[in-house]
Amino acid sequence: MIITAALRAFPLIFHAAARWLLVKTLALTLLLFALLGVGLWAAFHATRLHFGWGEGWGGMAEAAATGLALIAASWLLFRTIAMLVMGLFADDVIEAVERDTYPQALGRPVGFTRSLHYALRSVGRTLGWNLLALPAYVLLLVTGVGTIGLFLAVNAYLLGRDLADMVEPRHPGLPPIGRGNRWLMGLVSALLFLIPLVNLLAPIWSAAMAVHMLLGSKRKPV
Repeated sequence: MIITAALRAFPLIFHAAARWLLVKTLALTLLLFALLGVGLWAAFHATRLHFGWGEGWGGMAEAAATGLALIAASWLLFRTIAMLVMGLFADDVIEAVERDTYPQALGRPVGFTRSLHYALRSVGRTLGWNLLALPAYVLLLVTGVGTIGLFLAVNAYLLGRDLADMVEPRHPGLPPIGRGNRWLMGLVSALLFLIPLVNLLAPIWSAAMAVHMLLGSKRKPV
């Protein structure tokens, strides 16, 4: 079912509502990373001045350190920030998917306040679990593939919960997505986030996939 849901979700990426949401998601995500870059540069600059390091090459060192830190942050935090922004506006694209594919099963809007609550809870879970797993990520680097495998396993669970939180509250009368399917849904989403360029579409693609996972074989009771 997960493969069918992912394939059915792909064309919906190009829906007008999805395109507008993609613009908002990318713009806000880039803005947050730009602010992070400014904050990192300011921290490196203040540290260099405090200790009097690199008077001649200080500016280049700060730029290099900021660039490396942003690269690391983009790998660790892009998914978190993109899903945070996506969570705030998920109702738009989810409603578009439901109207186009399941017009007889339209859900009720979650609303911005509740979406913000879910989004912040998602950030807390993501940062907490990945920080707990960080020592294992480092230890497994020697295996070559262990770090990626553990990262996918942890984030499959986290993304599965995030996506379920986006769609299930719209349909309180339906049974929730099963744990196994939720994890598989999160795994596909986590894999999408690992592919360059595709990762830009991953939040919207994943949200549309979640709609199909919930409604594809279920209907509201009459």
